[in-house]
Amino acid sequence: MKLIVAGIHDEPGDVRVIELKHQRKPLLPTFEPGSHVDVHLPDGKVRQYSLCGDPEDLSRYTIAVKRESSGRGGSAWIYDQVTPGAELPVSAPRNHFPLKESGGPVLLLAGGIGITPILAMARVLCRQGKPFELHYFARSRSLAPLLRTLEESIGAKSLRLHFDDQVDTLQDIEGLLSTRPSGAQLYYCGPLGFMAAVARVSEHWPDGTVHFEAFQPPVQDDTAPEPFTIVLRNGTVVPVPADRSALSAIRAAGVLLMASCENGVCGTCECGYLEGQPIHRDAVLSNDARSHRFIPCVSRATGVLKLDL
Repeated sequence: MKLIVAGIHDEPGDVRVIELKHQRKPLLPTFEPGSHVDVHLPDGKVRQYSLCGDPEDLSRYTIAVKRESSGRGGSAWIYDQVTPGAELPVSAPRNHFPLKESGGPVLLLAGGIGITPILAMARVLCRQGKPFELHYFARSRSLAPLLRTLEESIGAKSLRLHFDDQVDTLQDIEGLLSTRPSGAQLYYCGPLGFMAAVARVSEHWPDGTVHFEAFQPPVQDDTAPEPFTIVLRNGTVVPVPADRSALSAIRAAGVLLMASCENGVCGTCECGYLEGQPIHRDAVLSNDARSHRFIPCVSRATGVLKLDL
């Protein structure tokens, strides 16, 4: 969709909030909390941004872009170059971070800009009257994006704020997650260190109760990649050299497999596998999904991997 930038405002922490509207249609496609859109940039780059607006307001999509000077250039271009009235090609919403139906309480954890998908979840839970707590971690109140919107949307009853420069607000994540309330579901999003900490201390939670979205791929070890072999459903054998991604090799074999980020965070190229031992290096799949799903832009395998392609 070719959407028009209808409004821009700045938030703390080098974050710019951008509102997008359709040029002719009054309503945009529906989206669920946790959804993101692909924004296509003039140089061919595609970047994913969570929708942080109200899912009931389809007159606009709202994204929040944090300027990352050390990133791959997408956020800096949007932050520096996009102005009101500009046109941006934007995909329909996709959701790899859905808010699941649950009879128990919901625990939402956000670190910094990770508040973007969590905010939409909190709005829906608040409207539904379901029990939840949102713990928002930031270096300080002055650097916490979307804080005022958050406070106005859900109020103080379910909101817990934790700032590094306010000792009385500090919260030990391990203590918070050490005991799982009956029927509870956990959702979290934030920077790499925050993601790693939450993943580590929630390992004892049962499968299917922990959900996350990452904006960056996890830090990989220094192990040199090894060549492996992919077998397609029709029996085609696809060698994957050590210096080439599985995605690239699959495409070279004539399979049209869509991709977007190509660094393991968006899930566009996700496919199934039938046999083999994958080496998962993505930041998308849950532990359960890793038993049968594969992200070929970054993940590899040992020996032979048979894909459901």
